[in-house]
Amino acid sequence: MDKTYQPHAIESTWYQNWEANDYFAPQGSGTPYTIMIPPPNVTGSLHMGHGFNNAIMDALIRYRRMQGHNTLWQPGTDHAGIATQMVVERQLANQGLDRHALGRSAFLEKIWQWKEQSGGTITRQIRRLGSSVDWSRERFTMDAGLSEAVKEAFVRLHEDGLIYRGKRLVNWDPKLHTAISDLEVENHDEQGQLWNLRYPLADGATTTDGKNYLIVATTRPETMLGDSAVAVNPEDERYQALIGKYIELPLVGRRIPIVGDDYCDPEFGTGCVKITPAHDFNDYEVGKRHNLPLINILDENAAILAQAQIFNVDASVNNELDTQLPAQFAGLDRFEARDKIVLAFKELGLLESIEPHALKTPRGDRSGVVIEPWLTDQWYVSTKPLAKPAIAAVEDGLIQFVPKQYENMYFSWMRDIQDWCISRQLWWGHRIPAWYDDSGNVYVGRNEAEVRKKHELGDMALRQDEDVLDTWFSSGLWTFSTLGWPEQTEFLKTFHPTDVLVTGFDIIFFWVARMIMLTMHLVKNDDGSPQIPFKTVYVHGLVRDNQGHKMSKSRGNVLDPLDIIDGIDLESLVQKRTTGLMQPQLAAQIAQQTRDEFAEGIASYGTDALRFTFCSLASTGRDIKFDMGRVEGYRNFCNKIWNAARYVLMQCQEQDCGLGEQQEVELTAADRWIISQLQRTELEVVRQLDQFRFDLATQAIYEFIWNQYCDWYLELSKPVLWDKKAPAARTRGTRRTLVRVLESALRLAHPFMPFITEEIWQRIAPMAGKSGATIMLQPYPAGDNTLIDPQAEGDIEWLKEVMLAVRNIRAEMNIGPGQPLPLYLSNASSGDLRRLDVNHITLTKLAKLDSVTILDAGQEAPMSATALVGDMQVLVPMAGLIDTTAELARLDKEIQRLTGEIKRVAGKLSNQGFVAKAPAEVIEKERTKQTDYEQALARLTEQRARIANLQ
Repeated sequence: MDKTYQPHAIESTWYQNWEANDYFAPQGSGTPYTIMIPPPNVTGSLHMGHGFNNAIMDALIRYRRMQGHNTLWQPGTDHAGIATQMVVERQLANQGLDRHALGRSAFLEKIWQWKEQSGGTITRQIRRLGSSVDWSRERFTMDAGLSEAVKEAFVRLHEDGLIYRGKRLVNWDPKLHTAISDLEVENHDEQGQLWNLRYPLADGATTTDGKNYLIVATTRPETMLGDSAVAVNPEDERYQALIGKYIELPLVGRRIPIVGDDYCDPEFGTGCVKITPAHDFNDYEVGKRHNLPLINILDENAAILAQAQIFNVDASVNNELDTQLPAQFAGLDRFEARDKIVLAFKELGLLESIEPHALKTPRGDRSGVVIEPWLTDQWYVSTKPLAKPAIAAVEDGLIQFVPKQYENMYFSWMRDIQDWCISRQLWWGHRIPAWYDDSGNVYVGRNEAEVRKKHELGDMALRQDEDVLDTWFSSGLWTFSTLGWPEQTEFLKTFHPTDVLVTGFDIIFFWVARMIMLTMHLVKNDDGSPQIPFKTVYVHGLVRDNQGHKMSKSRGNVLDPLDIIDGIDLESLVQKRTTGLMQPQLAAQIAQQTRDEFAEGIASYGTDALRFTFCSLASTGRDIKFDMGRVEGYRNFCNKIWNAARYVLMQCQEQDCGLGEQQEVELTAADRWIISQLQRTELEVVRQLDQFRFDLATQAIYEFIWNQYCDWYLELSKPVLWDKKAPAARTRGTRRTLVRVLESALRLAHPFMPFITEEIWQRIAPMAGKSGATIMLQPYPAGDNTLIDPQAEGDIEWLKEVMLAVRNIRAEMNIGPGQPLPLYLSNASSGDLRRLDVNHITLTKLAKLDSVTILDAGQEAPMSATALVGDMQVLVPMAGLIDTTAELARLDKEIQRLTGEIKRVAGKLSNQGFVAKAPAEVIEKERTKQTDYEQALARLTEQRARIANLQ
């Protein structure tokens, strides 16, 4: 083995080996175990969320594979409708083209070309993470097979009365000209205004205080052109008498009713609210309750129409309304119209006041423009019938959320579910399988030929719907469409339902719930009962920076997992973080922030260290504060394992490691202790992995390998291996223990650290009597209770305590580690004496003792530094071991320093200005320092007194 651990020298080689040998493919006859990768957008590149998510899934799949399950981890990517179309449209814009100039067919051809050239970036990056997905089954949501599944699902849902076309409010992006989902809307805290407008009362009506108008407060005065009513709370005594009367809507001249509705908050503004059902989601619900007309005043660009579009279930109401809008506003952008409408109110004396007002502004996550609630014809899924069995599946325990509290989030969304708008006004995506005749009649079918045959349309002119389906519709079929549905393939029968879905809490509704609803309706068991998509939903938190902030380009705290794996110099990191930022001031700020945080760039840590870090942070669904210090610590852990393996190879390679069944083997207490600790660790890791506690599983592995095997057992093995007079059976037993325990530990750690464990296992396995081409197909350690040895554990824990006591005394007395010491033991019990007998040689060699003396009861010890191990005193005589004059001088200097520090901190904490202004955590930190300094001073003062007594 190389002297130092170099991850890049082994990672790419081993991944290529695994993939070339089809080790990732399902194999074995064990119980099937399936994970479907949440399909990342084909436009994307790897981010920390992908890195974390993949580390968790790969740990699970490698663990189950090693347990003998027939595992399938299926990869794939999502076509990402809006995101992909925007990328290609930007490329065309740079060439002076747009999609309309190209036409739909040529534009889609451009997208497919781009996808083939650039869309596989993220799959290549997933390989770098060591993800053991079955690449032979990689899927894409626009693959031919998946596209057929999408059409089949649409047609079946439509035939079952669960898909319909209707005119309703949607989140409309005026820049991209499409409806978007709630997930694609970002609510920004912005400073706006609240306009208080006077609406004249009609027919001579007045308020209780004699006014002939009502004052309505609005943050969107431009939508008043589409007002259908003014609402007041029916319990509000100020306005009760006006309910049922009318308002004369300014600028338009439309008579609109005053309605009573609990939606109105009497405490907000004047208690009067304008109701614009076609341009506000809350107003839409009020409008439904009061049968108000829906008056659309905006076109697809969010500009004012010349003629309003009016819709309502009551045709008689529609016929009474004038659709003409004021000509001076026609064609104006909504925000330009806002200014002119406010000015018109002012000129009419109807502008009461304007107040500053904090509000949440909905913006498209890709376009950045303000989203408009807009009334359009769209396709919808009727979700309430689908939600009922999906709720029951979780209530009955067929599907379990981990952590369990996320069930409450799921239930709250599902029990208040609204119909799902599934159509998008894009060209890239699954085109809706619906056709229209010239009379506007709609026909749904898997293809045009089926439509014509089913409805006997002959050669009647038909045109297909221009819209495509929401990306979440196709990804909602992901678990079964990727296995060949609607065909009953062997893969579908074997690997569905899947076992675990690993996902973030932010898409429980948008993806998880929809997968459950669609799967249970479309996929059936042999007995006809609904089939679930997965048995467990493991919900993890979001990866944040070490301050707990969300990682974002604008905040300048984004980390690329590959930069952590490969390393990146400072200036390249600065350029990466600032490229594309439009504001020079922000770019300069982020550049400086990056230079302050990463003065020397990011070192190369390798994949295993990053994966182990992710798993160590995966605890009970909480958000993850990512800390580079943890990665560095686990890179050191990799070095520790590497160095331990080199020691084992040096001691055991081409040596007798006790593989022969007939050879006599003697195990020392240390051998039996480490074997016992290994069993406990194996049992604990399996227990925690079965509960999805990756943090506790990795903690157990780290504790065992670093603290028990490397720090203690390797040292405890040396007195045996270096003793030329040791019996062959004892040496053989220690060598066998060294290699077998390391080999088991490598298998234990493999799901989390696949590369380093494979590289070392290949060298260690033959010495441990193991055979096989790869560690990833070896059995996962299970733990054997019969090998747990409480006596050996007690004996070695006693030895460790005595050795630590001696080391602490050396440190306190400033005695060199190589200087032999006499040791006295006082008040030793019979158990202490037995343990001393068992461990005598090991203790004297490792603690560097030249003698061990047992003091009888009442026998006085020389002046000594002491420590306690249980009730037994461990004493090291000080006379002749230290230079008392030099040691007193050193202690005096340290006592003086600590006294100064205590005085400085006390002064700080007594300063009322500091205490009043400093953050609580800063004050607490200073108090902790004060306590630590005082305790250290007390120890040193006591130590000085003991040494002074020697003079």
